[in-house]
Amino acid sequence: MQIPPFVRQRNAIILIAGCAILTGATGLFSINSWAQTPSAAAPAGGVKRGDPITLNFTNAEIDAVARTMATLTGRNVVVDPRVKGSITLTTDKPVSPAQAYSQFLAMLRLQGFTVVDAAGLDKIVPEADAKLQGGAVFDGPQITGSQIATQIFRLNFENANNLLPILRPLISPNNTINVNAGNNSLVITDYGDNLRRLGQIIAAMDVSNATDVEVIALKHAIAVDLAPLVLRLIESGGGVSAVPGGQPDGAFRTTLVAEPRSNTLILRAANPARLALAKSLIDKLDQPGTQSATGNIYVVYLKNAEATKLAATLRAAISGETRAATTTGGTAAGAAAAASQSSTGGQIQADAATNSLIITAPEPQYRQLRAVIDKLDARRAQVYVESLIAEVNADKAAEFGIQWQGVLGQNGDSNVGILGTNFKIGGTNIIDLATKGATGSSTLATGGNFAVAHQTNGFYVLGFLARYLQANGDGNILSTPNLLTLDNEEAKIVIGQNVPFVTGQYTNSGATGGNVNPFQTIERKDVGLTLKVKPQISENGTVKLTIFQEVSSVQASSVNSTTGLITNKRSIESNVLVGDGSIVVLGGLLQDEYAGNQEKVPGLGDIPLFGNLFKGETRSRKKTNLMVFLRPVVVRDAAASDALSLDRYELMRATQQRAQPENSSLVPINEAPVLPAAASAKSKP
Repeated sequence: MQIPPFVRQRNAIILIAGCAILTGATGLFSINSWAQTPSAAAPAGGVKRGDPITLNFTNAEIDAVARTMATLTGRNVVVDPRVKGSITLTTDKPVSPAQAYSQFLAMLRLQGFTVVDAAGLDKIVPEADAKLQGGAVFDGPQITGSQIATQIFRLNFENANNLLPILRPLISPNNTINVNAGNNSLVITDYGDNLRRLGQIIAAMDVSNATDVEVIALKHAIAVDLAPLVLRLIESGGGVSAVPGGQPDGAFRTTLVAEPRSNTLILRAANPARLALAKSLIDKLDQPGTQSATGNIYVVYLKNAEATKLAATLRAAISGETRAATTTGGTAAGAAAAASQSSTGGQIQADAATNSLIITAPEPQYRQLRAVIDKLDARRAQVYVESLIAEVNADKAAEFGIQWQGVLGQNGDSNVGILGTNFKIGGTNIIDLATKGATGSSTLATGGNFAVAHQTNGFYVLGFLARYLQANGDGNILSTPNLLTLDNEEAKIVIGQNVPFVTGQYTNSGATGGNVNPFQTIERKDVGLTLKVKPQISENGTVKLTIFQEVSSVQASSVNSTTGLITNKRSIESNVLVGDGSIVVLGGLLQDEYAGNQEKVPGLGDIPLFGNLFKGETRSRKKTNLMVFLRPVVVRDAAASDALSLDRYELMRATQQRAQPENSSLVPINEAPVLPAAASAKSKP
């Protein structure tokens, strides 16, 4: 039989019994023109897309095989320039184009390459870069094929962090697995067949192993006392959580909650074995005591409350309950017993050294008292109060004046005339300056001064004086006192100086003989910034604040005054309501003062422009803006307190680090003190 010309080509399609055999050799593989171009004429009985084919590629280039597969399957295939090499792909019998393409993907995977489907375009890229390409993302079990894809597994029972070390070894090193703790889910990028296998593993492990809730009634023991004891006994054998509110952390943990009203324990175990262990411990510990039912003595150690104050509160509650029962029953003996118990302390005593309560009461009454103690001995919230005092001052002053003096007449005349002006604007007077100038003790006033002296009888006498002054003064004071205190507890912070004030003195200046013992009586007062706050947290989250805030300072001009010191004082005393973390303005001062003074010669001083020679004028303006702001933050637990303290600690530490001196070889002290790193900050990565 004569072989057709197209079969003699190096790479060809051989038609046998209605099937196509794809052959290739070393080098670039190219499909026949009739297979690449639909419009080209094909031989009789040509291969149609979808017909079975037999693969016979030997050491063929990857990009050539990829183009062939694209033609046979109708896919759009793009080969990354970094994908180089040859592959051998053969089949013993005809297969469908889909099976041929799957075999092609498997061969690429063995050589470190993969195919990523991005919006209908198959991109052949190195496996290490596949997770960065636009692969498909599935949120459920509908993933198919063996290409690189990303699937999100949402867990219902198991903690996602617990599955991470189990699934990580089952994923290829070039692909990723991540945990989203917010919604307890896993995000995995890998091949489709491996994702299906991982999905089966996750489904098998994401099941609820926790038992139903068991309510165990105690006969002899106290529930609130027995719950922490059972916790300590079994927590070494597995995860156990004694949650006051009965809220587990989401993992499979044994939860044990005490219900004081009915004296029961609410138990939910991670598995039946843990449940049996906990119930056996409770049965062994729930035994009757050796003491009689009456006259039992109990010791309750407090965690947060103060024993002395709590004992007084409980005695008052018991006394009121006894009086109410006595009034209903009408027995005089009961009233006497109640009075005796109230006066001597009776059933409840406080031990301040150990901060504990000693209760003498029958078991039913002790249970009632213990329920009240557990509610009152709760951790009290704290309030962190940030206050801001902003004060801006602007002072402006301007002065202008001309004075002159002159003598009319000649030396020896019986009458002479004196003509001039005499103003005291700005504390400067031409006659005073002339008089002091003769003795050499004159001083010019602040500002610009221009003077002319005229010689009279051999002496220079001041005859003309012009003075100009413009002064500007700006001040910006910002204080941020912060304070942390317990709920319903007053706190105070003082930042300032303790200044002495003279309240009395005695001098014996008129005595002619004897000892003279002068003395002064001095009272010291705090001058600076004072903040007193008493917060009260309400149930809806608002904070009631009783506030006293004072800002005082010593006026600089009165430091050497004989009459004593002058203090500037601004204080606010108020009660306000503010939300947790909100900012409220306590008060403010907006003050604008203007003062003007003018002295002039009548008539002459009113002449335009020329009248300035016969007058003196001063003007001043002072503006004061003072605002006080406050922001309370409720700190309810130890974690919030630690976070707040660490934030302020690191802020101060960063400030000290920025204030380090520059390195110097001449002065070899190049380090300033810096706070050490906090323990929690050291543990951070």
